[in-house]
Amino acid sequence: MFVDTAKIYIKAGNGGNGAVSFHREKYVPAGGPDGGDGGKGGDVIFVVDSGLSTLMDFRYKKKYKAENGEDGKGGKSFGKNGEDLVIKVPPGTIIKDALTDIVIADMVEPGQQFVAAKGGKGGWGNVHFATPTRQAPKFAKSGEPGEEKEVILELKLLADVGLIGFPNVGKSTVLSVVSEARPKIANYHFTTINPNLGVVNLGEGNSFVLADIPGLIEGAHAGIGLGHEFLRHVERTRMLIHVVDVSGIEGRDPLQDFDTINKELAQYNPKLAKKLQVVAANKIDLLENEEAFEKFKDVIEQRGYKVFGISAAINKGVRELMLYVSGKLKELPPPAIFTEEDEEMKIYKVEEEKPFTVKVENGIYIVEGKWVQKIVGSTNFNDAESLQYFQRALKRKGVIQELENMGIQEGDTVKIYDIEFDYMR
Repeated sequence: MFVDTAKIYIKAGNGGNGAVSFHREKYVPAGGPDGGDGGKGGDVIFVVDSGLSTLMDFRYKKKYKAENGEDGKGGKSFGKNGEDLVIKVPPGTIIKDALTDIVIADMVEPGQQFVAAKGGKGGWGNVHFATPTRQAPKFAKSGEPGEEKEVILELKLLADVGLIGFPNVGKSTVLSVVSEARPKIANYHFTTINPNLGVVNLGEGNSFVLADIPGLIEGAHAGIGLGHEFLRHVERTRMLIHVVDVSGIEGRDPLQDFDTINKELAQYNPKLAKKLQVVAANKIDLLENEEAFEKFKDVIEQRGYKVFGISAAINKGVRELMLYVSGKLKELPPPAIFTEEDEEMKIYKVEEEKPFTVKVENGIYIVEGKWVQKIVGSTNFNDAESLQYFQRALKRKGVIQELENMGIQEGDTVKIYDIEFDYMR
């Protein structure tokens, strides 16, 4: 099974800052607070797109950032929310946290969505902090930062297209010239004993997975040669490229080869014989008689198959073949999904992070955590009312209780990021 991977950085939008503003009104201290809230930052959302089958596009773009929320304004005007960033991935994509290697999402069903990074909440404007005793608050909340992380996208690929044909007809050579795959190539039968897969890239957003499947011989449906191992992989493709050696260099009749392969497909599973096939008449550069190719082409096309004359060895006619195949794939049903039946996999969910942690280093009580960092960023330590709000927030959240549980005494130093103060009961 071929695994396509990509590592990308995602960043949700920051929340906008709340505004400190006052309007003019008679008999209202400082005109009365009217600072609006900041807008919420945009989320980063992964969405399953059944039209995609590879992670090729993520090799060109590595950073994805959602829009920030706008800051609040006076007159109780709220800032605009940042737009969500939608990232499309193919069915069967697994999303891992790059830092922990934990699987955080298994993207399977078309249209399925997963919020991988949440946008920061907008900060409250000073209008929220007005009380009967604090009628003119001179502080507001900063917007919360959006989540950011590196994630690994991993797609266990099932081939869109299978290369079928007798051994040594040039399937591996075709794969090597249209993708970065490097299958073993030699002038003897069964050089390929396992399926080789490669991604055919025909331009941004236009790619598919091509499999060089081990050569088939007469009797494969009964297990002869590579038999069932070969046919199992053919079952999962969306269409087939039937590679035929039209040069006759090995003394075989190309038309008979074509019929033999299709007979084996039908005997193993009648549905295989009904898969869309396009015929690649390979090694035309070795033809001694051009009429032999034209005769083969006429017979096959009368049966309803499209025929391309190619020479994989000199890369002649191969791109035209791949463009035709790409166009046909767009007309076919979505690709099959890699399921747990193929490989047992347990999905782990990241547990919610604790709002704060407390530790003691060299007699100093250090408080850390995302929630603590947010409240520090929202506090104006030069304003008495804002400082009182900060102290009450620490008590409500349980920080003070945790410090006392750890044995803090009056006069001990507490450090919360860049802020240090002496503890007083």
